[in-house]
Amino acid sequence: MTHTDTILAMATPAGAGAIAILRLSGPEAINIASSIFTSVSGKELAKQKTHTVHLGNIKDGERVIDEVLTTIFKNPNSYTGEDVVEISCHGSSYIQQEIIQLCLRKGCRMAQAGEFTLRAFLNGKMDLSQAEAVADLIASDSAASHQLAIQQMRGGFSSEIKKLREELLNFASLIELELDFAEEDVEFANRDEFQKLISKITQVLKRLIDSFATGNVLKNGIPVAIVGEPNVGKSTLLNALLNEERAIVSEIAGTTRDTIEDEITIGGIGFRFIDTAGIRETVDVIEGLGIKKTFQKIEQAQVVIYLFDAEKFLPEVSGQSSKFQVEIETIKNKYPLKNLVIVANKVDKLSKEEIKNLESAINNLQFLSAKTGKGVEKLQNKLLDFVNTGALRNNETIVTNSRHYDAMLKALEEIIKVQNGIDSGLSGDLLAIDIRQALYYFGEITGEISNDELLGNIFANFCIGK
Repeated sequence: MTHTDTILAMATPAGAGAIAILRLSGPEAINIASSIFTSVSGKELAKQKTHTVHLGNIKDGERVIDEVLTTIFKNPNSYTGEDVVEISCHGSSYIQQEIIQLCLRKGCRMAQAGEFTLRAFLNGKMDLSQAEAVADLIASDSAASHQLAIQQMRGGFSSEIKKLREELLNFASLIELELDFAEEDVEFANRDEFQKLISKITQVLKRLIDSFATGNVLKNGIPVAIVGEPNVGKSTLLNALLNEERAIVSEIAGTTRDTIEDEITIGGIGFRFIDTAGIRETVDVIEGLGIKKTFQKIEQAQVVIYLFDAEKFLPEVSGQSSKFQVEIETIKNKYPLKNLVIVANKVDKLSKEEIKNLESAINNLQFLSAKTGKGVEKLQNKLLDFVNTGALRNNETIVTNSRHYDAMLKALEEIIKVQNGIDSGLSGDLLAIDIRQALYYFGEITGEISNDELLGNIFANFCIGK
């Protein structure tokens, strides 16, 4: 991959549609577009101002391929920082391919995944963390993940990291300077001020690292496992939550023998619900495999909804209440770190007195009827309580990228070494080693320090055309 040639790709999804957009970027983008575009007004495209749109025809010799709108963006005022041309044509797959082949014959080459954004990074239009946010923005499928991506793309996260790195770099320079005057035994870096900076960096890094748990959930959605004995209404609840007939429902116990998953957005937060096989003793091999997978899904879930048939576990039903309590305690003991929601289903078949008795017997019990939809909205609100959206509402910086999280963990480790060095009175040359390493990890996040392998891994996950 070189970055001095002219690339092209479709900026819109493959297939037929109302319109399609072809994007060119590079030193010859405008000249190549001019060679195949004829303006209806007779204007020469290369002589037009940047950020202007022109109506005309794309021609292969004398053959008209399509009537299009051509937009030009002259460097450095473009997405990539290079000359960019966007051709909006009709969305026929045939027309798209004809224009692509024509551009290729004129000297373009097909862009690789993420190459437009890679060029934007290389040309200083955005830092690496902002470039990664572009991919997150395209992939966002909820209000929360969209807000996080927008915040990062606008530089909220990278500006905080850059500020810390700049302050640390200033002190690092002073400490390095001290090494040049070692014989004079002078201190250019005020140790008290340096101590305050290290404490500040430690606090900020710990806050950002802690935010990753929230950020990862908001970005990728919250996995919720619906578990319980057979025939208590787990599949009916999944259908009620999704508002569609996603899972097969029958009176036959053990209908669900594999996990069924689907996603919905509640209050701007993505949730991934997992309907599981009913937990019971069975000699059926297939059902047994489904039950085994149920426990695997519980391990992966952040929230577990334990659903039971309210009719079968009324306090006055002999032996059933104690059996139920044992099952609940078993799940709590086996998964102590899981958020557990205990839900009584089929309450439409209970009297008010029976509901009151259940409520007094079991703490924090949720009531619903998956069949009628009663109580489903309350359950959704309960699930939202498990999500810490305070930082999101306050527009605080939230880390969502595992690469950034890993780099900050390593940076914090080096900063702690610097702190220990200050406390033990280490010399400047030894402090400088750990400071340089911390600066390296800060630079990895924003791209001040990068390599071809790192960039290749990041941009390989982009769609072609972005």
